[in-house]
Amino acid sequence: MASDNPNCSIGNLLPMPFTATGYVRILGICTLILLVVSGRSFAEAAPGDLPEQAVLAMRKAAGFFRTEVASHGGYVYYYSVDLKQRWGEGVATSDQVWVQPPGTPTVGMAYLKAYEVIGDRFYLDAATEAAEALVYGQLQSGGWTNSIDFNPRGRVARYRNGRGRGKNNSSLDDGQTQSAIRLLVSVDKALGYKHVGIHESAIFALDALLAAQFHNGAFPQVWTSPVGPQPVIRAKYPNYDWRTEGRIKNYWDMYTLNDNVAGWVARTLIDAYEVYGDERYKAALRRLGDFLLLARMPDPQPAWAQQYNYDMHPVWARKFEPPAIASDESQEVIKTLMDIYSETGDRKYLGPIPQALRYLRRSLLPDGRLARFYELRTNRPLYMSRRGDVYTLTYDDSDLPDHYGWKIASRLDALEARHRCLAGGGATEPTTLTGAALERKVRQIIDDLDERGRWKSTYTAERLVGQPKFQLGRRYIASEVFSRNTETLSRYLLEIKGD
Repeated sequence: MASDNPNCSIGNLLPMPFTATGYVRILGICTLILLVVSGRSFAEAAPGDLPEQAVLAMRKAAGFFRTEVASHGGYVYYYSVDLKQRWGEGVATSDQVWVQPPGTPTVGMAYLKAYEVIGDRFYLDAATEAAEALVYGQLQSGGWTNSIDFNPRGRVARYRNGRGRGKNNSSLDDGQTQSAIRLLVSVDKALGYKHVGIHESAIFALDALLAAQFHNGAFPQVWTSPVGPQPVIRAKYPNYDWRTEGRIKNYWDMYTLNDNVAGWVARTLIDAYEVYGDERYKAALRRLGDFLLLARMPDPQPAWAQQYNYDMHPVWARKFEPPAIASDESQEVIKTLMDIYSETGDRKYLGPIPQALRYLRRSLLPDGRLARFYELRTNRPLYMSRRGDVYTLTYDDSDLPDHYGWKIASRLDALEARHRCLAGGGATEPTTLTGAALERKVRQIIDDLDERGRWKSTYTAERLVGQPKFQLGRRYIASEVFSRNTETLSRYLLEIKGD
């Protein structure tokens, strides 16, 4: 790294041998000194100073996000460029923050990863503020709903701190409670378990999560109190006409795989075990894996449904989510089983994967994608048409409602590659950018940052989380983009070895 300050020479400061993390922390300190002394911005750094540019860009973006975007330490999904408008699941007030990813926990984890690489306390303080926002909005039942409202007259739930009212529904939908727990656990560790409020909130949430696990290892979508006992049996096809029978009013109390509930829970239990070393978390992880083995449907469709009743029949959830084999959830379950194997070393969790992959491969649509739903037994791709609020089952994909993912990208190649590696005794992580490709991405991220520290996005009709009603071409700021870019810069800096 070029330096105008001889006292900031990496060669003079680094002990030998040195780690990548240690190098980057020194790099970050030196860069910040240079920023103050010389007044240089990251855009003015020489082209060869990419690590310095990355550190400066990350700090500038984080400074903008923490000091100008945050509200009560938390975040929503989207902001107007002038920050006068905010959106989560709909328009948000200045007192509302979102828990569901990519909201507050997602941004908090990005800060924490930057802290782990750079060592700048600024990032840890920002992550702590995000964690404290979650502590405020923790429900009496131990988990979280999708948002937190700091206005006592606003859309509040029954908060554990006594300042809320209304519903007490802890939700595992779309990673809401799981992502909150993961941030709390990670910040708790980073703070040396000395922040009483964060530590107590994390343990209270984990205790509640364990109490929400059914005896067979499954989890509901929502809980308000510990669940009751249910029989431990294998999944089977319903012996009634599922099109007209078997609808359940409170489907969220049933065994749920929809929206990757199991994957989010598995990752949460793994994090908790690795941080606290409590064997209860690994035991719960094993029970979850055992449920996934039980939940695989028998031939001719050896994969998974979105939702099961206590008799282990696939059942209706929302009115556009029929009992069916679900390709997105099946791919997520395969990934989760491999995650559980990687943590436990128990090869039984790899057992059903080859057959499930072969079935999904046979079920591919002509365009290489998978239908979201396949009809029970016949395996015909199953869709819905919509007129007003009325949904009708159909095999025709020519008039699909646009609010839902009726066709899913295939991830079978990546899943098969990972399974082969694990089955052969290796270990592998999801593929990420490395080397020259990562460097090109970092340069693009730096170039995209404006003078105020904003990464601005342009709406191009893509389906966004929360489905905001943006006009084509609208410019906006997204928490997901900030988090993804920050994590990419952190990964790049972590890879630097001083060459």
